[in-house]
This record gives sequence, structure tokens and C-alpha cells, in this order.
Amino acid sequence: MTKPEDLPESLGPLRDLPWTRITIGKSTCHVWRIALGDGNAVFLKAETVHPLGELPGEIERLNWLTRMGFKAPRVVDAEQGSNRLWLLMSAVPGADLTHYANEPAIVVRAYAQALKRLHALDPTTCPFDHSIDARLILAEQRLAAGLVDETDFDAERLGRTGAQILDWLDANRPEIGDAIVTHGDACTPNILAADGRFSGMVDCGRLGTADVWQDLAIACRSIRDNIGQEHIAPFLAAYGAEWDEARFRFYCTLDEMF
Repeated sequence: MTKPEDLPESLGPLRDLPWTRITIGKSTCHVWRIALGDGNAVFLKAETVHPLGELPGEIERLNWLTRMGFKAPRVVDAEQGSNRLWLLMSAVPGADLTHYANEPAIVVRAYAQALKRLHALDPTTCPFDHSIDARLILAEQRLAAGLVDETDFDAERLGRTGAQILDWLDANRPEIGDAIVTHGDACTPNILAADGRFSGMVDCGRLGTADVWQDLAIACRSIRDNIGQEHIAPFLAAYGAEWDEARFRFYCTLDEMF
């Protein structure tokens, strides 16, 4: 893809470097990897300014994770142009877990390590609310704004409308445990590993306090779809949790709205 013509002046020095468009994932942002030489790189995200945009929240969350000393991108710069917000970030070492589909043991180990370390952060210091009530309010706002892609629902929900999904979610709220710090979108492209072990998390715009199954459900779904259903039990054992069908179904359904 051609380099963006509306790049802010402060980011202009990056224009002459090698850019690679990152297309994995379903974010509404445009993402590029910009090579700095000697194997180093930075990542640039751009998002059209919108009241429900995720990039402002991601900047806040990355700064919070930096203060916590957690393995995630560091904010290098953030700029707002005429109609887009720009976020320049440091690179996280390693490769995301989609690159380890033929090494399921690494996926299971890195996933468990990632979530155990994130979930060990003190939730009382986290200012971001990812509770069911908060997410359902945002889901309703996204639906009203036309941001929910009903054609992209998982197979078991394809054909339903966003309004039907919201009604089901409201009628099927599961039992929840203590609120912990969750990633909010803990799928394989967002978990990185190096030398066979967890090396960092990216796309942290949905981070906030929630029930543990907010992350376990997305992780289990990703494990099922990427390396096979049989690896869910070893992952849960490595993490230290037991299967919960009701919470798995609820949080995967909730994810359709985002």
C-alpha cells in the first residue's frame, strides 16, 4: 500500500524508510511496520477520528502498562491530523502466535504465561472498566453507529442481527468472578513469543478489569481455530482454570459486537 499522504509533519522523517502494511487482525486501524535498520522497527497505527474510536483508549492503556512494567509496546509519539489519529509505537520482540501453528506446545505455553502475567497485575490500580455492564453499553453504542459487522459473526451466530445478539447477551449473563486486569481481545495475533516463551502483548485498546473468562474465552476459541480443540484442556491446565461452557459462550458472543 502507498504510504499515507496525510502523514503528520512530525512523523515526516519516517517517510523515506521501508514501510510494510500489517493486514492480520480485524482492527479498523491502518497499521504499518517501519524498518529502522539493524533489525529494529517501529509500528504506526492510524485511525479515523470517531467518538467510538479505539486509538485514544489504546494510548492511555499502553502508557498504563508501561508504568506497570508490562511487556507491551511503548508509546513513542501520538499525533492528531485533520481527520486521523496517529500512534507510533516501539516493537515488541518475537512473533505473534499465528506463526506457531505447527508448534502447539509453544502456543499453549506462551498463552498461559501471557495471561497469568497480565492477570497478576493489581486490578485496584487499573482505571479501565471492562465489566459486562460497561461492554454492553458500548456494544449498543457501536450497533447504533453502524460499527458492528453482522456479516462477520462466527458460524454459530451468522444470520443473527446485532440487536438479537444484544438481547441474547442481556438474557444470558453468566456468573462472574473477581474483576482482574484483562486484555479484552486475547486472540493469537495479539500474543507474541520469542525463544518459545511469551514476549509481549499488542493491540491493547480493550484492556480493562473484567472476569477472567473475558480473556480465557477468546484464547480458547483461538486455540481451537488455530491449533485444534484438543489443545484447550492443556492450555487451561497450564493456566490453572477449569472449562466453563456458559462463560465461554457468553464472552465469545459478546466479542461479536467488537
